[in-house]
Amino acid sequence: MKSDKKFPKVIIIGGGFGGIQLAKKLRHAEVNILMLDRHNYHTFQPLLYQVATGGLEPDSIAFPIRKVFREQKNLAFRVANVTAIHTENNTISTSIGDFDYDYLVLATGSETNFFGQKEIEHYAMPMKTVPEALNLRSLILQNLEEALIEEDPIRRDALLNFVVVGGGPTGVETAGALAELKNHVLPADYPELDIQRMRIFLIENSERVLTPFSEQASYKAQEFLENMGVTVMLQKLVAAYDGDRVVLKDGEILPTKAVIWSAGVKGATIPGLDKAQIVRGGRIKTQPDNLIVGYNNIFAIGDLAAIESPEYPYGHPGVAQVAIQQGQQLAKNLVRIINNQPTQAFDYYDKGAMATIGRNKAVVDLKYWKFQGFFAWLTWMFIHLLFLVGFRNKMVTLMNWIVNYFSYDRGTRLIIRKFDRDLMKEEAEAI
Repeated sequence: MKSDKKFPKVIIIGGGFGGIQLAKKLRHAEVNILMLDRHNYHTFQPLLYQVATGGLEPDSIAFPIRKVFREQKNLAFRVANVTAIHTENNTISTSIGDFDYDYLVLATGSETNFFGQKEIEHYAMPMKTVPEALNLRSLILQNLEEALIEEDPIRRDALLNFVVVGGGPTGVETAGALAELKNHVLPADYPELDIQRMRIFLIENSERVLTPFSEQASYKAQEFLENMGVTVMLQKLVAAYDGDRVVLKDGEILPTKAVIWSAGVKGATIPGLDKAQIVRGGRIKTQPDNLIVGYNNIFAIGDLAAIESPEYPYGHPGVAQVAIQQGQQLAKNLVRIINNQPTQAFDYYDKGAMATIGRNKAVVDLKYWKFQGFFAWLTWMFIHLLFLVGFRNKMVTLMNWIVNYFSYDRGTRLIIRKFDRDLMKEEAEAI
């Protein structure tokens, strides 16, 4: 890291898609960069559901942040939890001490939103981090093991019922992965268990799944899911979950020991900023150049930022491409600011959306072309491999997919540690 004191200090909080792109694009700039993250690795979140369902090991979708920047001389990285921002003196407090900055960039992403429902938050399973995905994998396998010896048929059915809440890409992909486990893997693993009693429910409050997608993609995704045995429940709202049963707002009850919550996210904010700038979804209101409204040297990018416009009244979609493009644009703007030049507004280029439901089943929405099925599935795999960080991760993931495809198997059905809900909550608070 450069030691010349005349270079401005840029602190980037968060080693996700946006933070990494921003830092990379500043590699030749005359700045001193400090990146902080709670983990020492970057997580490829779009594939977390495959870790949770045994398709991939966590080290296939995680990459050491230090390795990303090992040849970048103007950057230092520290593992730390940022606890507060002190705007009055341009400092931040962290678990490893205080740091001062000239420019501060919040790239902290999002966290699971339970909409204030504390009981659901306690019992449902989120899936935003690698530890959470591993906890979910253990819970799925533990429920199956317990169902194998459970004599009470009602309790056994609850152990075999899996409820996915939220019909966005994460929910659809998770439900599809569970269905593939049921149809292709678990009958061989559990021959003494009537695996056909296993039921997978996908609950969505809207009129269709994948609401940001085209109607064509939504309906085809639902068709894929239902053909795989998933019960898709639309225009349904979860009112309560006590660890044993889901109660829907219309009074319907689903007995289950596993609820996977993908119904919403909120910005991962840090104390110290003006709460008046926090808008819908816990996001922070920012100007078109990603400068937080009311400040002159604090920026937000990615899921945390809300650049409101007629086209995006609640901010841009919370997808990786937005974070990547905002990180790249902010790097240019920071150089312009340092050189006393005007900044440029962020202009999002929508490259399309895609989701996979299972083997040979995916949906892709591009600007001028929408397609589904086998070719969409190949496209989904290629794009996800392209954006994985690290050559090893790309090759390991590709080999896993090839083996899984031809063997109809998922090789990582391991309970590394037994899932304990109270322990999980303690870890969530720690990270």
